[in-house]
Amino acid sequence: MAGEIELIQTTQAAAAGGHYTQAVSHQGVLYVSGQLPVRADGSHSVDQPFEVQAAIALDNLMAILRVAGRRPSDLLKVTVYVVGIEHWPAFDRIYARYLGEHRPARAVVPVPALHHGYLIEIEALAGSESTS
Repeated sequence: MAGEIELIQTTQAAAAGGHYTQAVSHQGVLYVSGQLPVRADGSHSVDQPFEVQAAIALDNLMAILRVAGRRPSDLLKVTVYVVGIEHWPAFDRIYARYLGEHRPARAVVPVPALHHGYLIEIEALAGSESTS
């Protein structure tokens, strides 16, 4: 495989809970692993409403972007897994606050369940100035 693979990890987002890293950068593209709404200190928010969980998962995504030298405007593709499609409108409002005018490609995928009983998980791809 051409190019270096850089593993991205930060204490500003929830630590990886298994055999993976928070993100990987390769040839100018940042691949962010699925972010559950686990706080940076490791505490869980499974008992919180969907809106709180969504904000925590997005906070984790934003922290990883920052540490990797990216901005929200560098996001290329975001995949959001939600337990219950009825949460889509609330997520869309919260997401718009985080991204402003930037509109990357996105999929919202309804799923029956997520790890620990969470209601949302977010993964993403981001470019950099050198890839645009």
